[in-house]
Formats: sequence, structure tokens, C-alpha cells
Amino acid sequence: MNALMDLGAWTLEQIRHVGRMAIFALQLFKELPASLGRFWLVVQQIHFIGNYSLLIIAVSGLFVGFVLALQGYYILVSYGSEQALGVMVALSLARELGPVVAALLFAGRAGTSLTAEIGLMRAGEQVAAMEMMGVDPVRRVLAPRFLGVVISLPLLACIFTAVGIFGAWIVGVVMIGVDGGAFWSQMQAGVDVFSDIGNSVIKSVVFAIAVGLISLYQGYNARPTPEGVSRATTRTVVISSLMVLGLDFIMTALMFSV
Repeated sequence: MNALMDLGAWTLEQIRHVGRMAIFALQLFKELPASLGRFWLVVQQIHFIGNYSLLIIAVSGLFVGFVLALQGYYILVSYGSEQALGVMVALSLARELGPVVAALLFAGRAGTSLTAEIGLMRAGEQVAAMEMMGVDPVRRVLAPRFLGVVISLPLLACIFTAVGIFGAWIVGVVMIGVDGGAFWSQMQAGVDVFSDIGNSVIKSVVFAIAVGLISLYQGYNARPTPEGVSRATTRTVVISSLMVLGLDFIMTALMFSV
């Protein structure tokens, strides 16, 4: 009986969290047009969020390309289709690995940073001070950071995909000896700009919205203590990762269904 009551209490608490996040998202979206008028704040966040995440995104993309080329070659060569290595790597990165892995890395690097930053601002009563001075913290603090996330993540996902393809070219063409002309020509013929690259960008934007909302919500509603901020950053990584994987399944089913 106690277990059933605990389950019911947990379910109600999660429903309340969903409702609070929906209200938080509406307040945030309402302030986005005003933030565009102060675009220099958004540019600062793009530099902070995107630039500092660039290295881990690029290095990870390079090694993912290495592994894809090795595994893909060993599979394709057994069927005599090693010339299709380029298109296989490009489709794998553009459709799935590029946006998904970039979003997961972004959540672990930039998402936790945003949560900790906002949580520490609340713990230091900076947010309360803004409210006392008549400054809306959602407009001044949260909205520029959200726009920075939405702009940065799709660009980082494209960089991840491009670097991954370059890494696959190094392993497949330079090291293994796959024909370079076939590598690029089959990739060009097999990758569609709208259905593959376009859907990849759409996925990245959706992931960015999800990661941005979760990161800012967790930081803004964290308990104003070191332990509370620490737990909020942990929740950001866990919830963002699960949300990215779940949204990826849903969007893949919708985009590539027959």
C-alpha cells in the first residue's frame, strides 16, 4: 500500500513539474522577441555556449568518423561494396549521429554550465536583486541564453557531421585505400539536401529547444544551496539525454516513415 501511495505521489509531482515547465516555457517564449532587440546579448551567449563547446564537438566528430569508416569498410568489403563507404558514413552522420551525439555532448558541456550559472545566480540572490530593481530576469538573463542555445547547437551539429565525414575520408581513402572519387561521388549522389540535411537541421533545432528549456528550468528552479545546484546539474544531464533520445525516435519515425 505504501509503495502504491509513493508511486502516486511521485506521479503527481512529475505532472506538477510538467505544468511548471510549460508555464516557464510560455514565459520564456513571450520574451524572445524583446531579446532580439538586444542581439549583442545573444551574440555573447553564442560565443560562450558555442565557442567553448566547439573543441569537444570537433574532436568527438573526428573520432566518430574514424570508427564509422573502419566498421563500415569491414562490413562493406565482405559484400564487395566498399565504394559505398562515403554515402554510408554521410547518411549515418547526417540522419542520426550528427544531431544526436552533438546534442548529448552539448547537454553535458553547455547545458550543465547554464544550469549551474543560473542556479548560482539565484543562490547569490542576483535574480532577486534584478526583480527588486524592476529588471525582468527572464528577459535579461534567460531569453538570450535560450536563443544562444537554439542558434549554437544546429551549427555545432553541422560541424560534427562535417568533421566526421572528413575523419572517415582520412581512414577510408588515405589509410585504407578506398577510391577517393567513388567516396565523394557516391556520397553526393546518395545524400539529399532536403530529406537528409534538412531533417538533420530540424532535429538539431528541436534538440536545442529541449536542452535549452531543461537547462534553464532546472537552474532557475534549483534550491539556492550548493547541493541544490549540484542536483540540478545532474538532473539536466539525465533529463536532457533521455529527451534527446526519445525525440530522436519520434522524429525519425515521422521523417523517414514510408
